[in-house]
Amino acid sequence: MSATIEAITVVGENLTISLLVWRRFGEAIPDLVEQVYDMNPGLALLGPVLPLGTVVRVPIPTPRASRDITPVRLWE
Repeated sequence: MSATIEAITVVGENLTISLLVWRRFGEAIPDLVEQVYDMNPGLALLGPVLPLGTVVRVPIPTPRASRDITPVRLWE
């Protein structure tokens, strides 16, 4: 099983990994920030704010299946 990986170059200031992931995908994806750190050894040594020009490899998560959720009614 090979995951799709995207390389993102930091072009803005004050960018953190969590903000980079949020801007790329538009939502919080569980465990994705940790996966980014695992895929990019030494990234944490750069500090919380990524320097300009840093290339970050990001895994593209598979789409989540939508679930049919039954609402809970307190009063009927």
